[in-house]
Amino acid sequence: MKPERSNLAEVARVFLKLGLIGFGGPAVHIAMMEEEIVRKRQWLSHEHFLDLIGATNLIPGPNSTEMALHCGQEHAGWKGLLVAGACFILPAVIITGLLAWAYQQYGTLPQVAPFTYGIKPAIIGVVVSLMINLGKKALKTTELGLIGIACALLALYGVNEIYLLFGAGLIGILVHLAKTNTASMNLILPLSFLMAGGDLPATNQSQWKLFWIFLKIGSILYGSGYVLFAFLNTELVKTGMLSHQVLIDAIAVGQFTPGPVFSSATFIGWQLSGIKGAVAATIGIFLPSFLFVAFLNPLVRKLRSSKVMSVFLDTVNMASIALILAVCIEMGKSSVTDWKTIVIAILGFAVSFGFKKLNTAFVVLGGSALGYLLWLI
Repeated sequence: MKPERSNLAEVARVFLKLGLIGFGGPAVHIAMMEEEIVRKRQWLSHEHFLDLIGATNLIPGPNSTEMALHCGQEHAGWKGLLVAGACFILPAVIITGLLAWAYQQYGTLPQVAPFTYGIKPAIIGVVVSLMINLGKKALKTTELGLIGIACALLALYGVNEIYLLFGAGLIGILVHLAKTNTASMNLILPLSFLMAGGDLPATNQSQWKLFWIFLKIGSILYGSGYVLFAFLNTELVKTGMLSHQVLIDAIAVGQFTPGPVFSSATFIGWQLSGIKGAVAATIGIFLPSFLFVAFLNPLVRKLRSSKVMSVFLDTVNMASIALILAVCIEMGKSSVTDWKTIVIAILGFAVSFGFKKLNTAFVVLGGSALGYLLWLI
């Protein structure tokens, strides 16, 4: 087999696996990628992996999907980007499509609470373990630690994450300049790919309308699935296209299926315009990420080669770890609520931290099984 084909096949295997077992949202997906790509296969160094996390936080779109695209491109070029994206996204899209069809037929979602009861606590343990491992690499100076603590507190207070990331990066540059007493240095301004959402093109075809709505959301959305919820509420519920209950169910599907939470778009598209609507919404919301990553990926190493931008990346990386901490705390409020979930979370952390070579999928499946057993008590 030719090296290029071998690399592509390896990319396909890794990201198809992650797409099938990646329950729990972006923080967990990134933890699994760190295990598969940095520790097990060593496609990337820890430092460059951190740089890519920081880069994905600076652009709109689903962070874990964009990390998959970055990693695929690093290992197998632009073809790797496409293969990684397709393999990571498609399992979630197919599962969500089947649930969307069943929902349209029967008007309800399957009862999955007993099986998902233990997943989130276990996932929190996995993410805390990831945060410690990456934090050790990111914490290069005392100033970075203080900036990270400030970012975590501000994130919990509700400050927009993009303000925190760019603000932290700029503070890092100012601290660096103050320490080096350098007044004039070549600065490369970080790129912000914010796209203004304009009016939709006039058309009677509902699939095209859905495509443009979700393309706009995918082009300007920063943040988690909860931010996606707010955008969809504005674009679809307030305009009368979708009921609030269907939107809640769509977000729920995105939460309890593996892969990116943005697969909720598939569910919504199906409810509004059948399988064609599902395809249009899915392509619309994920397409911007492919374009952003293809453009940004070659710039990351160039930014690292600049002293000032290297400081910027280091500070953004520290802020990204702080945001992961904030996500853990927010997840914990809703999912670690009794002694059972506390036990699962502690065991998830102990296993992930103590057995670094153990596949994260076993922690997630173990959390689900233990949660199911404890649910019956």
